[in-house]
Amino acid sequence: MEKKEAAGAPQENKMGVMPVGKLLLNMSLPMMASMLVQALYNVVDSVFVSRVSENAFTAVSLAFPIQTLMIALCAGTAVGINALLSRSLGEKNLERARSAALNGVFLAAMGFVAFFLIGVFVAPVFFRAQTDVAEIVEGGIAYLRVCCCASFGLFFGLTFDRLLQSTGRTLLTMYTQLLGAVLNIVLDPIMIFGLFGFPALGVAGAAVATVVGQICGMLLSFWFCRTKNPEVPLNFRGFRPEKAVIAEIYRVGVPSIVMQSIGSVMTFGFNQILIGFSTTAAAVFGAYFKLQSFIFMPVFGLNNGLVPIIAYNYGARRADRIKEALCRAILYAMCIMAVGVMLFQLVPGTLLQLFDPSADMLALGIPALRIISISFVPAAFCIVCGSMFQALGSAVYSMINSVTRQLVVLLPVAWLLSRTGVLDLVWLSFPIAEVASVVLSIVFLRRILKKKINPLTEE
Repeated sequence: MEKKEAAGAPQENKMGVMPVGKLLLNMSLPMMASMLVQALYNVVDSVFVSRVSENAFTAVSLAFPIQTLMIALCAGTAVGINALLSRSLGEKNLERARSAALNGVFLAAMGFVAFFLIGVFVAPVFFRAQTDVAEIVEGGIAYLRVCCCASFGLFFGLTFDRLLQSTGRTLLTMYTQLLGAVLNIVLDPIMIFGLFGFPALGVAGAAVATVVGQICGMLLSFWFCRTKNPEVPLNFRGFRPEKAVIAEIYRVGVPSIVMQSIGSVMTFGFNQILIGFSTTAAAVFGAYFKLQSFIFMPVFGLNNGLVPIIAYNYGARRADRIKEALCRAILYAMCIMAVGVMLFQLVPGTLLQLFDPSADMLALGIPALRIISISFVPAAFCIVCGSMFQALGSAVYSMINSVTRQLVVLLPVAWLLSRTGVLDLVWLSFPIAEVASVVLSIVFLRRILKKKINPLTEE
């Protein structure tokens, strides 16, 4: 009888037994690599579109708020799915894990339907409210409609990737994301300029390249889930949406959605401040965002590997593994950011050359990169802590920190410093905001340790 029970017992997942340092690297490195590719294709995408015309580039730029909202809903929901699923697996509650996965796929479908309707009915109103330039309006509507009406690749692909990550199969998610990104990069010039017999679609071609890459990545991710992820079977027979499970997913997901959404608000507000100096100052800010993604994306990949480790071991009541994973993640993230600081401090002009800058842009951009990069290392600490809060179901702490940093501190401080008429002082708002974020992160981390982690040690 004992042998039969042992044979039927679920096998311990690697997140509960593999040495923490090795586990964190094993989970994170594939995602860090795929995040770097994502950063690369974002830059390449912008370069190709800008070669069509300035109005084409403007059309894509004006679509950014709705695209950001779409990605925020998709990624935030996926974070909630990931945390609940990993925690359930750690507790050996396989039925709850299955329910989390199925309800997560259902939410992905609802998200797609919502943005399909936005693409059909909202896109024209959205662009006509911003400009009356016919080329921008027509190109922007075409671009946004393709992105929204074919967004099922984004919603389902990211959801399936999170199911794989929750069980520790991050190498597989690297393959799916690499496939999507590489296809996007290859198809961009073909679809935009009409190479190899394809029609020249212009701005819409960039959207087609994007969604084709997303759909292909989604199909590969779904195949991996069906064939290589036995802990989470995707069997929808008899499925009914469960309010309690959906509420638990969004308890973690909503703060993440809000955090990602306010980034576009901050960017819009900061651009308005910079345009008061010159359009070149705003161009510098845009160049900074492209460049910093190569530094921040690996840290986000590290965090994607950390979340299921924290959630799983919290479900398994392993405080020692949670604390070790947190400390190692903070150390690794700070090392990555330190490399970024060195690059921004030592060769800012070389980095800006990627964007064929004018002499004026170089004069404004070099000090800007050096000043803003001061905030990188403390940002690493805050980002990792935020991921831990999400993994433990306390994502509201991350949301409060993000809102405080970007809307309560950064924008008002930037506006006040802009009153001096000295542009270099405006960039100081970034390190100042990061100091506030560090303080909040420490306060929330102490609370989490006291209320959730240390009691596990006492057990």
